Amino acid sequence: MDFLRPASWEEALAVKAAHPTAVPIAGGTDVMVEINFDHRRPEYLLDLNRISELGEWTVGEEKVALGPSVPYTKIMENLRSELPGLALASHTVASPQIRNRGGVGGNLGCASPAGDAHPALLASGADVEVESQARGARLIAIDDFYKGVKRNALEPDELIKAVHIPRADGPQQFSKVGTRNAMVIAVCAFGLALHPRTRSVRTGIGSAAPTPVRATAAEEFLNAALEEGGFWDNGKIITPSIAKQFAQLASGACNPIDDVRGSASYRRHAVGVMARRTLMWTWESYRGGNGRGAVEGAA
Repeated sequence: MDFLRPASWEEALAVKAAHPTAVPIAGGTDVMVEINFDHRRPEYLLDLNRISELGEWTVGEEKVALGPSVPYTKIMENLRSELPGLALASHTVASPQIRNRGGVGGNLGCASPAGDAHPALLASGADVEVESQARGARLIAIDDFYKGVKRNALEPDELIKAVHIPRADGPQQFSKVGTRNAMVIAVCAFGLALHPRTRSVRTGIGSAAPTPVRATAAEEFLNAALEEGGFWDNGKIITPSIAKQFAQLASGACNPIDDVRGSASYRRHAVGVMARRTLMWTWESYRGGNGRGAVEGAA
């Protein structure tokens, strides 16, 4: 196995063009596990740790340009108000040591349906900026990024340059079920974001289908119910019947499997429970006037 260490972004693109099978590594929290257990033996490892801009972020008027190597710890510490859903998801990632190393780019690169960042990115409506030496840069909508079990939309010569995430204009939430409280892969996870500016709701589901998915039927139902009932303007409490229907539709968006962490039927049930709870948490936060924050202490 050859270890390639480019010193700049341009050099990294050139190396990736020359060695399309090279596996990028930054935090290494997913790739090194696979290598250590001999589940993967790439011919080349492409170390991106010398490229400082991949570990930086820029807060714009409407979006945050997040480097793929920004550690989860820094997201929690510095971007809680701008990206509350992703900050909450970051809290659930493994251990402090892993959160100090791992970043969103690793989740996207591996494209595991159990990656903790995916539900928050889907709920936010992020775009993934990728680049190749031959074709330049392009943006991939997060809805189009996941192509199958651990498969993404990257071409062999492309690398992830940044993730562009809209700044929260309303409350966001994240909930995760695991076999224990820490150091655990999600049995299933659910993210929800209110977008008052566009009067819409977006969701994200993890570890309950071959890829991370949105509960689009649940979103369409809730968007119509909130608009027809004037909820955005009058701030009324969401009725139990609306919350129940939203939860059922979210559960129906799942296509899970039975595995060692949980059964398919449990995953469907748990997603429904999380959908109802996160909806009530975020709506109570919206009603309380905390339009840019997330409800703390949710589990």
